[in-house]
Amino acid sequence: MPGFYMPVRVYEENEAVSRHAAELAALGKKALIVTGRNSAFINGSFDDVTRALEGQGTAWSVFRDVEENPSTDTIMRARDLGLEEGADFVIGIGGGSPMDAAKAVALMIRHRDRDISYLYSPDGDSSALPVAEIPTTCGTGSEVTAVSVLTDPVKERKKSIPHEIFPKLALIDGKYLRFAGKSVIANTAFDALTHLIESYLNTKSDAYSRMCVDAGLATWALSQPVFRGEREPDDSDFVHMMRASAMAGMAIAHTATTIPHGLSYTMTVKLGVPHGKATAYFTAGYLAEADEADRNYLLERAGFRDIGDYRAVYRAACGEIDADGALLREVIEAAVDELVSSPQKLALTPFKTDGDVLRRIAFFETEA
Repeated sequence: MPGFYMPVRVYEENEAVSRHAAELAALGKKALIVTGRNSAFINGSFDDVTRALEGQGTAWSVFRDVEENPSTDTIMRARDLGLEEGADFVIGIGGGSPMDAAKAVALMIRHRDRDISYLYSPDGDSSALPVAEIPTTCGTGSEVTAVSVLTDPVKERKKSIPHEIFPKLALIDGKYLRFAGKSVIANTAFDALTHLIESYLNTKSDAYSRMCVDAGLATWALSQPVFRGEREPDDSDFVHMMRASAMAGMAIAHTATTIPHGLSYTMTVKLGVPHGKATAYFTAGYLAEADEADRNYLLERAGFRDIGDYRAVYRAACGEIDADGALLREVIEAAVDELVSSPQKLALTPFKTDGDVLRRIAFFETEA
């Protein structure tokens, strides 16, 4: 039994940042805020954080160039700024990309004498500066995991770094979702759903991780009418979406992800498909191979009638993959080839997974 370990202090409430400004500022004397180019400045999260820090007399600087699927080069540029500014803690604001980047930047500031290769060094020390995370999308769960997924632009590979870096503090406020577009909400919410499913259908799954899955699925289902197009989201939906994402993050923090995530990275890198949309694309095939009782439980708990219903809601919310059929098949084949060479990921699957099974999962949407 792997045990249950969740060392992040989590506050989920309205005005979470201002209510916990003292704890945020207590992480150090100067913060490096790591975020993307636009959304944090539109949804108010950046202003909330800087007001909280200034109210506590804590200095800050900002790196606002994190792209979607952050590259290792971006991490090093942010690291250099953090060293130049004398930052002693890091705050990530945004979706999975800025939050994952914040962890990697905190690692590299701590290890200031190491070069870019240290990010993927399996033998390295994972100590890092303290990290706080403020999520503004509802899918990654990065605020409660030790994972940082980066893209190597030279190898054209998207992959988790081997270092485990749990944030010290997560401040979750549903109000930031008011400013997110429908596609961002849908894609990230389906990423959270996939986290829950992959954590449950997992050789590391146990009673404690499934506790998070069960609560997360029930919470996710509360907003399913939004994804079916039956109504517009309201503030309670935003709270539920953020909460389901955090619960899903807690679940995968204990089990890791499996095949849908493993297949998705190639699709994202090669075709530019948003991460959540790509992972959810492969989820129906993963469910189809699972034990019937497990499949029925997961679908029903999340509010779906069957796999066909899941596929219909997914497509209505996230849309089709915008790629020529031949190109799509080529990319999926490349994803299968990449995953076959990752025995650690395949070992997490609770059913037999040979090349034929993997291809059935990968091509389920194109063949169905």
